[in-house]
Amino acid sequence: MSAPTVPCARSVNPSTGELIATYPFVDDGEVADLLARSVTGYGFWRSSTLPERCGALERVAALLERDCDALAALATREMGKPIVQARTEVTKTAAALRWYAQHGPAMLAEEPTSVGPGTVVRYEPLGPVLSVQPWNFPIWQPMRAAMAILLAGNSYILKPAPNVVGCALALERLWDEAGLPTGVFTVLNAEPAQVALAVADPAVAAVTVTGSVGAGAAVASLAGKHVKKSVLELGGSDPFIVLADADLDAAVDAAVTGRFQNNGQVCIAAKRIIVDRSVAEEFTERFVAKVAALHVGDPADASTDVGPLARPDIREEVAAQVRRSLSQGATLLAGGCALDRPGNFYQPTVLAGARPGMAAYTEEIFGPVAALSTAPDVDGAVRLANDSTFGLSASIWTGDMDRAREIARQLVVGGVFINKISVSDPRAPIGGVKKSGYGRELSHFGVHEFTNIKTVWSDDYLPVHDRP
Repeated sequence: MSAPTVPCARSVNPSTGELIATYPFVDDGEVADLLARSVTGYGFWRSSTLPERCGALERVAALLERDCDALAALATREMGKPIVQARTEVTKTAAALRWYAQHGPAMLAEEPTSVGPGTVVRYEPLGPVLSVQPWNFPIWQPMRAAMAILLAGNSYILKPAPNVVGCALALERLWDEAGLPTGVFTVLNAEPAQVALAVADPAVAAVTVTGSVGAGAAVASLAGKHVKKSVLELGGSDPFIVLADADLDAAVDAAVTGRFQNNGQVCIAAKRIIVDRSVAEEFTERFVAKVAALHVGDPADASTDVGPLARPDIREEVAAQVRRSLSQGATLLAGGCALDRPGNFYQPTVLAGARPGMAAYTEEIFGPVAALSTAPDVDGAVRLANDSTFGLSASIWTGDMDRAREIARQLVVGGVFINKISVSDPRAPIGGVKKSGYGRELSHFGVHEFTNIKTVWSDDYLPVHDRP
C-alpha cells in the first residue's frame, strides 16, 4: 500500500509546467504553535524602540539589494514574471523599506490635539496581524504590507499564495538575517481551513488581504464574525480614459505598458481603455500595432515583454472570458488564443467594442487582454468609467489639466492618475472602493490602519464653548 499523500503547496514553473518544489501545508497543531510564536515575537517587538525597528527595515533593504538577482530569478521561476520586471520589483521594495525607515518616526509620533497641551493621540501596535497575499507580486505585495505593519510594532504572519511559497520563505529568511526576534515575521503555508482557524484565534489581532473579491470576502466575513479589523485590496477593472486632446503617442505607449506589464496580471492594470470617438480610430490602430509587436517568450530572457500566466487554470479562465466576450459582440483585433507551446502562454489580445454586459467589460480579466470602448464625449467617458462594480484606480489622458482634475472628482475610485499609468508608491495611499475593497496601504495611512489610535487625556480639558 502506498503512503498517504501529504497535502502540500506546489511551486510549478509556468513556462514549462515542471515541478520546482512542494511545501507541506500546516495542520491545526502547527497553526497553534506558529501563532504562539507570533504572540511571543510581538511581545519583544512592541517593546523595541522605533529607531530599532527602522534600523531593521534598513537592513532588510540592504539584503534585498544584495540578493536582487536571486530573488528576481525565483519570482520568475515561480510565477512567470519577466526578469527585468522582477528585478524592478525587488529594487522598488528595497526603496520603499528605506522610505519607511526614514519617515517612520514622523508617522508614528505622538500628536497634540486642540483639547489642550496635555491631551495627545498615540499610535500603538495591535498585535499579530495575518496577511493573506497573492502571487502576482510575490516580493512587493507581502513586503508592502509587512513594512508598515512591522514599523508600527506588530508582528506579521504571511499567508502566501500556494504557487509562490518559495518567495515567501526567502523573505522570511531575510528578516531573520536582519535580526528580528523569532516570531515577528513568520510564514503560514496553509489551506483555507487553517487560515480560518488562524483568523478565529484570539492571538490574531487583525487581518489584511490582497487578492480576489472572493478571497477577500471570505476572510473579511470571518474577521467580522470575530470582531477584528480588516483591510482589503481586491480586484479591479480600471478605466484608462483617452480624451480628444491627449498626446496619443504617450497614451498608446502607456496603455500598452499599463495593460500588459506582469503578463497582464496586475490589479491596477488599464483593463478598460475608453477612447473619445474623435480619436478612437487613430488610437486603436497605433495600439494594436504596438501590442502585436510585443515579444512573448521565456520570462528569464531579458528581451521578453510578456511571459506565461501564473497557472493553467488562470489561462483557461482568460480564454473563456475572451470567448464569452466575442460571443457577446466584441471584435477581435489581435491575439485571442493560447500559444501552442509548453507553459501557460496566451497571446496579447485586443478586443474592440467592449460595452456593458460583456465579460471583458464587467469582469476582471487577469491576463494579457485589453478591452477597448468608444465614448461619444467626456461625459460619456466618465459614465463608462464609473459603470463598474470595481473602484480601484483610473487613468486620464488629456492636455487640459483643469478638466482632468474635474473628471478626477467624478470618478468613483481610490486613486486617479493624470497622464500617468496607475502605480503604487510608499509616499501615497493605495486602495479601492466598491468591490475593490476598503482601507488603505502605504504612506502614513497604511501604517495607521494597524495601530490602536489612542487618545490620552490630561486634566487641562476645557469644553469647546469655554475655549477662546
